[in-house]
Amino acid sequence: MSLRHALLGLLSEHPASGYDLLKRFETSLANVWPTTQSQMYAELCKLAEAELISVSAQGPRGRKEYTLTDEGLTELRHWLTEIKPQRNTRNEILLRVFFLNVITPDRARGYLTELMEMSEHEYEGLRRLADSIGWGDDPLSVNGKIALEYGLRFNAMRREWAAWAADQIR
Repeated sequence: MSLRHALLGLLSEHPASGYDLLKRFETSLANVWPTTQSQMYAELCKLAEAELISVSAQGPRGRKEYTLTDEGLTELRHWLTEIKPQRNTRNEILLRVFFLNVITPDRARGYLTELMEMSEHEYEGLRRLADSIGWGDDPLSVNGKIALEYGLRFNAMRREWAAWAADQIR
C-alpha cells in the first residue's frame, strides 16, 4: 500500500481538505499506514500534478479542498484489483527469535514475555480505539472495523504464540 492510494481511497468517499484528510487518516488508517503531515501534503501535490485529484475549492489561508478525478478513481481501482500486495518479508521480531540461543534461557523467555506484554498492550489499545469510535454504515467505518478486527486477532495470536514459544525455551 502506498500513501498515494490511501489518499485516493479517502477522497473516493468525498472531497476533503488536507487538514480533513489528516484527521481522517489519524482516526482510521494511521494504525496500518502511518504518515506525517509533511508527507501527506507533499503527496497531495504529486497527486494534483498527476491529475489524479483536483483542487475543487480554495478557502482562507490557502486552504484547499481536493476532489478525486476520474483518472484518480481509475488508478485506485487498478491498484485494488490489478496490483498484488507486497508480502512484508522482513520481521525483526522473528529474526531475533532465530538467535535466542545466544542469550541465556531466562533472557530468551524474558524477550518472549515482553513480546506477550507488547501484544497485550497493542490489543488493549485497539480495543479502546474500537470502543471510542462511533461506527457508522459508511464504507470507511465498515472497512475500518474489519481492519481493526484484523489487528485485534493478530495481537491475540501473537500473544498466544509468544506464551507457547516461551514454554519451548529450555
